[in-house]
Amino acid sequence: MSQTPLAQMKGISKAFSGNRVLENVEFEIMPGEVHALMGENGAGKSTLMKILTGIYERDSGSVYIKGEEVHFKNAKEAENAGIAVIHQELNIIPYLSVTDNMFLGKELTYGKLGIVKHKEMQQKTKKYLNRLGVDIDPDIEAGELSVGQQQMIEIARAIAANAEILIMDEPTAALTDREIEALFVVINSLRKKGVGIVYISHRMEEIFQICDRISVLRDGQFIGTKDIPTTNFDEIVKMMVGRQLGDRFPERNTTLGPERLKIENFSCKGKFENISFSVKQGEILGVAGLMGAGRTEIMEAIFGHRHKQNGTMMIDGQVVSIKSPFDAIKKGIGFVTEDRKSEGLVLDLSVRENFSLTNLTKISTNSLISTKQEESFVDDLIQKLHVKTASRDLAVKSLSGGNQQKIVIGKWLGIEPKILILDEPTRGVDVGAKKEIYQIMNQLTEQGVAIIMVSSELPEILGMSDRILVIHEGKVSAILSRAEANQEKIMQAATGGNE
Repeated sequence: MSQTPLAQMKGISKAFSGNRVLENVEFEIMPGEVHALMGENGAGKSTLMKILTGIYERDSGSVYIKGEEVHFKNAKEAENAGIAVIHQELNIIPYLSVTDNMFLGKELTYGKLGIVKHKEMQQKTKKYLNRLGVDIDPDIEAGELSVGQQQMIEIARAIAANAEILIMDEPTAALTDREIEALFVVINSLRKKGVGIVYISHRMEEIFQICDRISVLRDGQFIGTKDIPTTNFDEIVKMMVGRQLGDRFPERNTTLGPERLKIENFSCKGKFENISFSVKQGEILGVAGLMGAGRTEIMEAIFGHRHKQNGTMMIDGQVVSIKSPFDAIKKGIGFVTEDRKSEGLVLDLSVRENFSLTNLTKISTNSLISTKQEESFVDDLIQKLHVKTASRDLAVKSLSGGNQQKIVIGKWLGIEPKILILDEPTRGVDVGAKKEIYQIMNQLTEQGVAIIMVSSELPEILGMSDRILVIHEGKVSAILSRAEANQEKIMQAATGGNE
């Protein structure tokens, strides 16, 4: 390995409106290295990378590319210097095709006329996606794809740039295990070519599987760098949070009650068929399966957000008819969607307003919102959920991912749900916030709430579920008890194998 880093950052400091977010931070990336950058939400990871890529101006410190000091004025200059980024927040334009998204701003054209080479762009799009093991029609509108498929387009676009430094910010947050394996194959091939990869993720298993070194930030300060072979999960967590976290998944001691929800023969043409399962009071039913298996679509049908052709739903032994989310909420069903940014929150509204949206009847008198009731209700949720915010009137977009997710979950607590559907509840959330969310789930089940948890993280499925429902190509492939479930059995069922 070359002794000259591809990129080196020394003494980097940055403040916004007097609030210091980075202080004297060090970081480097060597050729052919996969270097993990870790820290809790709000630790400064994204800010550091935005300084490296010219999005933010540093207040002090130096940035070197291949030994030469640089001062990028914008992201384009960083891109021209060989730096590509896969952002955590998707930069997909939904009404453009997959091909148009892949080549946005870099269209292939004929000579001075600027006529776009559509066919060549389509072929190259297919080639880069196939390299990731993904079969997507390059002509389809990107908005019709799942979040995971859109993420694969982002990854393919960055790889196509032939960058020497590739920054991956939560690249696998929306991917299935199979897609992650395909991505890791590509990462290893890039590593062999000398590409340096900055890998930002909250998934410890991935970090220890694919990375060479880990650098940790805490509260905007550089804590240290560790070689993967000489460290372990507990040491990294302690560096991140400043304390021992203890067991990753809190112990579950909930006593299960009677059957709360029963689904029989739910079908939706082209999405899922003859889905039947039940959930008891106080139970967490984990739902596993590959991307595109129909997990989210089934949950949307339960919540009345998706039309089903046939099927019966029973709540507490009574047949119910749910044709809209409004019906579902009236029956005591809450739904935390997988995409908190576009579906779970109104980012420009405040913490107070987001908490209040689903709880207007609770904070109103004669159809008028009571300021006193609203403030008391919101302050109670902020305290109960340990939301870190300077004020209840702070815009939600200003909060870290973990605190945003607590608000998405918390806004449903006010309706005192009987059934709570959680679709990828800890996606993009750091280890400390994850455990807090798991504890909230345990508290809810102790109160008799039935929870359905869709998750692509098998450790989470195994660590938090009382039973596990596995979906394969729109059908129930297996229902496993906590005692009999393991990763091999879940994956076998998820890929269509027989028990």
